Amino acid sequence: MLHQTISEERILDVDSVRGFALFGILIVNICAFLSPFYGASVVDPFFTSELDMAVRFLIAFLFEMKFYLLFSFLFGYSFTLQMQSAEKSGAAFLPRILRRQAALWVIGLLHAVLLFHGDILTTYAVLGALLLAFRQAPEAKILRLAKVLIIATALLWACLGLMQILLPSAVDFSTSLSDATRIMAAYRETPGTVIAQHLRDLSEIWLVTGAMQAPCAFAMFLAGMAAGKRRMLADFKTYAPFYARMLRIGLLVGLPASALYAYGAVYLVGTGWDVLGLALGILLGPFLTAAYLAGMMMLFQHKAGRPLAAALAPAGRMTLSNYLLQSLICAVLFHAYGFRLMGQWSPLAGLLAAAAIFVLQLMLSRWWMARFAYGPLEWGLRAITIAAWPKWRRTKAV
Repeated sequence: MLHQTISEERILDVDSVRGFALFGILIVNICAFLSPFYGASVVDPFFTSELDMAVRFLIAFLFEMKFYLLFSFLFGYSFTLQMQSAEKSGAAFLPRILRRQAALWVIGLLHAVLLFHGDILTTYAVLGALLLAFRQAPEAKILRLAKVLIIATALLWACLGLMQILLPSAVDFSTSLSDATRIMAAYRETPGTVIAQHLRDLSEIWLVTGAMQAPCAFAMFLAGMAAGKRRMLADFKTYAPFYARMLRIGLLVGLPASALYAYGAVYLVGTGWDVLGLALGILLGPFLTAAYLAGMMMLFQHKAGRPLAAALAPAGRMTLSNYLLQSLICAVLFHAYGFRLMGQWSPLAGLLAAAAIFVLQLMLSRWWMARFAYGPLEWGLRAITIAAWPKWRRTKAV
């Protein structure tokens, strides 16, 4: 039995999957707060025990390169909901979405400068505007472009990996110990040095964003938009066989590919084989993302999975607020805004901290959404989108 009818604007399952994706995003992002070596093709020399490496492998295996894709898919799916909402209200869609994307870009820029240089919102803002050009495109064309983007991006990184293996002096992605030490000192010194380091990081990270995150995210935007047009997350009963097939194929293809990616990312750092593993993760990682989506959707339909769906949904309804709250908490814990713990906590401690933060967010989100119609930032973003003040308090059921 569906949790809500297909005609309802807010679908519990979509919110629940979004809440699940929010947890995976936190697990990955907290790693960047833990250590200046994260993503730098250099093993953190201060945490090299078997347990440290095993936890890193677990995170790379199950979380990296999967959850931002799931988040992107849901963004594309929600894009169709925005179109439907504009049609229902009789409002012009284009001005609405452009206002929304501009506001999202500003929020993302502030997030990147003040809290976390790995911000994804600015990228989403730009890609979301680009997605407008495809809103009337045939589904086959949309999905074909998504495949081309994934394959082309994977080939690019495969070539870079081969170059690093064959010509190690010509291609070097590593960060030296002295560089990492300087970066960590900047993050732990003063709030001013934190912001300055963010600006330096942003001046360099655009290359990776443009060469990997942006095309992969846009591919998932397109896939999500195609799914939204079919209302796949709203009509589970119709697509139940498809979800079952997607789960089987996704696990069969995605798990071995993810294991190879994780092994390279953790145990072959700086050799070039890690970059080849990254290419494999880009190419086949979407299969595991699809398996996650299918598995959660199937779980939510069963009695045993409904309490989990109900617990995740409030967090998914205020994803923007929760995403920024995660960065704020981590910045206070690990940067000079608060406790300056960067470099002091092991990967396991970071993993446990992420779990604790998310449990706190689940409780806070449930309390908030029981009283208010939107999360705080969602309310502001919607006000800009519709150019009017939306209701603030939740309307009581009669």
